[in-house]
Amino acid sequence: MTKRPLDILEQVLNRQPVFISLKGGREIRGILQGYDVHMNLVLDGAEEETDGGVVRLGTLIVRGDNVIYISPSIE
Repeated sequence: MTKRPLDILEQVLNRQPVFISLKGGREIRGILQGYDVHMNLVLDGAEEETDGGVVRLGTLIVRGDNVIYISPSIE
């Protein structure tokens, strides 16, 4: 059975971290709390790795236009 992209997101919803690559080179990891068909995302416990270490962002809303890809995170 072929899975649809939103079916895969449903499997990780509130369960495991996801890794998100954004336009402009930013990369964020957090627990996916919600999403819509436009790929607008709500993350909890969001963190961004920078040259200076990890920046904790907390709860974050990401506009779908900025998402390049989203993947289950490897801890």
